[in-house]
Amino acid sequence: MRIGSISRGHGGNVRDMAEAKTTTDHNQIRRWVEERGGRPSHVTDTASAGDEGILRIDFGDQDEGLEEIGWDEWFQAFEENGLAFLHSDDGENRFNKLVSRS
Repeated sequence: MRIGSISRGHGGNVRDMAEAKTTTDHNQIRRWVEERGGRPSHVTDTASAGDEGILRIDFGDQDEGLEEIGWDEWFQAFEENGLAFLHSDDGENRFNKLVSRS
């Protein structure tokens, strides 16, 4: 699996990155995403048998390359690839990115 940037809606400017928090807590990630109207997704063209491909969060923006997947599948790929969720807790800001834990 490849790690993909999933910044949507509010861009990934330097201020967002400087104020971002990182978590691996599934409940916290799910709550953050759902509070902002997001859904767990992956980039369809990158998936293969047994591999979800590039994980993303879909906020309903026009991106035909995304396909919604279940939270169980999303978190399984998240764990298998040693990812962490970088995000902004600033109000409705949707800045987020998947990064390596190491």
